[in-house]
Amino acid sequence: MSMRACSLFKTASRSFTSSRSLSNKVCVVGAAGGIGQPLSLLLKNNSLVTELSCYDLAPVTPGVAVDLSHINTPAKVTGYVGQENMVAALKDCDVVVIPAGVPRKPGMTRDDLFNINAGIVAGIGAAVSEACPKAMLCVISNPVNSTVPIMAETLKKHGCYDPKRLFGVTTLDVTRANTFVAENQGFPVEDMNVKVIGGHAGTTILPLLSQVEGANFSAEDIEKLTHRIMFGGDEVVQAKAGGGSATLSMAYAGAEFAIKLMGAMGGKKDVVECAYVESTVTDCSFFSSPVTLGPNGAEEVHHFGEINEHEQKLFDEMLPDLKAQVAKGVDFVANQK
Repeated sequence: MSMRACSLFKTASRSFTSSRSLSNKVCVVGAAGGIGQPLSLLLKNNSLVTELSCYDLAPVTPGVAVDLSHINTPAKVTGYVGQENMVAALKDCDVVVIPAGVPRKPGMTRDDLFNINAGIVAGIGAAVSEACPKAMLCVISNPVNSTVPIMAETLKKHGCYDPKRLFGVTTLDVTRANTFVAENQGFPVEDMNVKVIGGHAGTTILPLLSQVEGANFSAEDIEKLTHRIMFGGDEVVQAKAGGGSATLSMAYAGAEFAIKLMGAMGGKKDVVECAYVESTVTDCSFFSSPVTLGPNGAEEVHHFGEINEHEQKLFDEMLPDLKAQVAKGVDFVANQK
């Protein structure tokens, strides 16, 4: 193929892709942080993103945007810094990905983050209600079990809550499960899709190893894998020895979910991802289970299927704690002046 023909082919391919998919303006709220920067990089590199808005309180945010703008992909990049510019950053966005907040430090649980991050997420919800009330919201800010209900209650206060458009991103739990199970069983990691249900903190994370097709786990394997998937974040915190928490893997997982969501918004069929959403699958009002994604967001929330006795025990132990964390988020907004 000649250089001219190759160039024409690439142009035609881009035209075909853009004509088949929606143009997406995406905002990363917390774009200058340890998750936000690699997350923004991954989104800038994806053809479904036509405009990338980078927002943070950190003064370096405009520089992050300029840095990203030098990458030779089509997405236009803009940078915004400061509370007074949050609404402008979010204006007319189709998708908002939210890693904003304080990261975990050694000895910190996700619950320790609550008082700081709860206020941050509530503030973002208020800005979203003004700037992009129809946007798909992908919440990464911990503790997700509480921050997603906080976002929901904040949007309700402003009259723009749509449960189909609010997601807690639990993709990192699935990513870890896929990696750890593939290593344990000698399976190709790219073929793995382990179902992980519940919440996104410690024992509320429940991998359904009994549903992994073709796997042969010993009782010891199940105990060790389940614990490692539940507490994979602690493994990273300890390995970084005070230098931070899971940032690169979380950025990958956040981008993975957002990109699959945008694909489904653009008409791609049979996109099913585990996500923490408003749910009637259990008697907990928010729960992570497989969700069919589509143009309207969460088109269908699925039951997680049959589980074995070991998983049922963990489920029964986990559910009261998850309900309490949901209630904590709801109460936070109810008690705000």
